[in-house]
Amino acid sequence: MNSQSVSDASKIVAGRAPDRFPTLENASSLTEINNTLLQYFFPPRPCPPPPLILPAFEEVPPVLPSEVSSVLRKCSNTSAPGTSGILYSICKRVHEANERRLPSLLTPLLTHGYHPLALKKANRIVLDESGKPDYRTPAFFRIIVLLETVSKILERLFALPLASAARSLGLLHPNQCGSLAGVGCFDAVATLTHEVRLLQAACLQVSTLLLDVNGGFDNVCENNLASTFTRGGVSGYLVASIKSFLSRR
Repeated sequence: MNSQSVSDASKIVAGRAPDRFPTLENASSLTEINNTLLQYFFPPRPCPPPPLILPAFEEVPPVLPSEVSSVLRKCSNTSAPGTSGILYSICKRVHEANERRLPSLLTPLLTHGYHPLALKKANRIVLDESGKPDYRTPAFFRIIVLLETVSKILERLFALPLASAARSLGLLHPNQCGSLAGVGCFDAVATLTHEVRLLQAACLQVSTLLLDVNGGFDNVCENNLASTFTRGGVSGYLVASIKSFLSRR
């Protein structure tokens, strides 16, 4: 703010007009001038598209309070929240006060196979990786994505039946260890050790090739994944939920 604008402001406060007043084309009154300035500096945003009319899938099991309780027990109160600022501790207190509140909000989303756009918004924090020679390239940084806590609760709710269905329908490799209940890193190491010793016992030379796929999950094609699940016999509401979860991220 310069001396001239301070002078103009003081004149307006005192009830006197400033030395110069906006003269805008096609705006003769103060109201028209005001509206023209508002339109210029604050143009209206495009209206959001009308809400989709999504068909409801049949025979979708409702979300049970016990399932929400099981998910919340694994959620840390110290986890950073998303854009809304809602912590897991708040979700837990809501669930303790009324155990049917969260299931009543989440069940319709699974019934219609829809993941709302509001739950896809996230805070992103850029962190530098330690021990790098310089930091002039983005490759030496990583991003922490802070999703909405409700979104992560919903994600875990449809991940449980999906993992069960993928296993029962034979969609997983027999040696799959990660992201499955009952198997983990220890099982992967034990399997690798067993295979190595078995081949060494047969007097064969053994080598191990480890691959680190960079950005694999970020480049999943939702249409191809949905087609694979559909061909494999996964329930329609799960396929729609996963496709909606991956789209428009």
